[in-house]
Order: sequence, then C-alpha cells, then structure tokens
Amino acid sequence: MPDLTLKDIPESVYKRLKARAEDNHRPLEQEATQILEAALMSRSAEDAIARAEALNRRLGRTFPDIVNEAKRKGRA
Repeated sequence: MPDLTLKDIPESVYKRLKARAEDNHRPLEQEATQILEAALMSRSAEDAIARAEALNRRLGRTFPDIVNEAKRKGRA
C-alpha cells in the first residue's frame, strides 16, 4: 500500500482529526484514510436516490410529507 505524507496541515485541522481519531478509537493515520475514502469513494446520485426512496418506503411517507405535516402542526 502506498504511503502519503502531509505537510503544513493547519493546527486546527490536525486537532480535529486527532480528536475524531480518539473518539473512534483509531490511529490518526487510519482515521485520515477513512475520511479520504468516504470523500473520494462516495456513492453515485442514483445510489443516494435509491437509499432515500428505501427510507421513504420504510417510513411510509416522504420527507416533504413530514415537513408539511410539521408545518400544519405549527412546528416549522
């Protein structure tokens, strides 16, 4: 597996990465790899639409339905 060295990372980014790694009980390098994989290997729009439609089926209604219902009840 290739190596990657990053230089001049802003201190605030480094601190957030380190905290996230600790929260997830992972080494810093593994956390950075996970973030890169999630960003670069993201699903296609078709996959996102299919997942949203599956969620709508499980809920028995769509997100706009939920928002409109909340508006009618005075929550929005």
